[in-house]
Amino acid sequence: MAELSNQLMAAAVLAYLIAMVCYAGEYAFGKRSRIGRAAIRPVEAKQLVGAGATVPADTVPADAVPPVVVETSETPAGRDRGELVGRIAVGVNVLAVLLHLGGLVTRGVAADRMPWGNMYEYILSTTFIASAVWIGVVLARPAVRHLGLFASLALVVMLGAATMIAYTPVGPLVPALNSYWFIIHVSTIIIGSGIFLIGAVPAAMFLIRNGYDEGKRKFPYTLGKHVPAAVTLERLTFRLHAFAFPLFTFGALIAGPIWAEASWGRYWGWDPKEVWAFISWVVYAGYLHARATPSVKRTVATWIALLGFVTMLMNLFGVNLFFEGLHSYANAG
Repeated sequence: MAELSNQLMAAAVLAYLIAMVCYAGEYAFGKRSRIGRAAIRPVEAKQLVGAGATVPADTVPADAVPPVVVETSETPAGRDRGELVGRIAVGVNVLAVLLHLGGLVTRGVAADRMPWGNMYEYILSTTFIASAVWIGVVLARPAVRHLGLFASLALVVMLGAATMIAYTPVGPLVPALNSYWFIIHVSTIIIGSGIFLIGAVPAAMFLIRNGYDEGKRKFPYTLGKHVPAAVTLERLTFRLHAFAFPLFTFGALIAGPIWAEASWGRYWGWDPKEVWAFISWVVYAGYLHARATPSVKRTVATWIALLGFVTMLMNLFGVNLFFEGLHSYANAG
């Protein structure tokens, strides 16, 4: 089962790569697709209205700045090739998620426990949540499908890092993790972290698209040409982070300290992973506060969200690999 898990994960990474190539095809050549036509400026929308097209009022937010996401009732005479490639990308992405799930399940069966007992398994579980959330997002809001190129790239990079840096053979849990809190604490952290991971994608692309709208034409702002409108990306960023934050709060600041007191006789011990988890929590709380403050620019708030993701990466890779502490399970079976 352990070998089957490795094979399924290898197949999943290959599927993510194929999906990434297909997403890239739509990103580069799908300008005439429904998604590509979704991002047009208000002046164009007015012209379309004058020509008899319909622009739904609820698609134009009151506080929006150009470009605004609108959709017309027009339909193309023939299906755009870019849209077809995009649909193929989503299908391959779904296949990758299923292979990813199979790799996790067989890993858990081989180890006779939940498959998140070390750094390698934690990354596999977190990226699975991120990928599943992305599929849910793209199925609910097809207009953001262009982001699949960057979402799948992030997943491939994370899984590659897991294989090259953190791979650990299947083995039993270390005694300190043998508790029912292992499921409660770690699962909520994984779900929250996975959503934060996928939330960093629209956050980064919002900053790029916003810069492109302001007239910046140097890399990476040129990447913003084909992604959804800035207001759409910013709202998606906020919703993902607002959903993940309570889960992360429960896992890191409630379940974690309770388990620490039961295992080590104290709620807080300035362990490196505890400190960095708290830093991440403070930064993400700062983002949500900044996002809710009218005087704070959305670009500033989004930079705070990306800083939070950097602290998450530091907690995952830096703390596990370079610091010694009670949470040093990077190579534990």
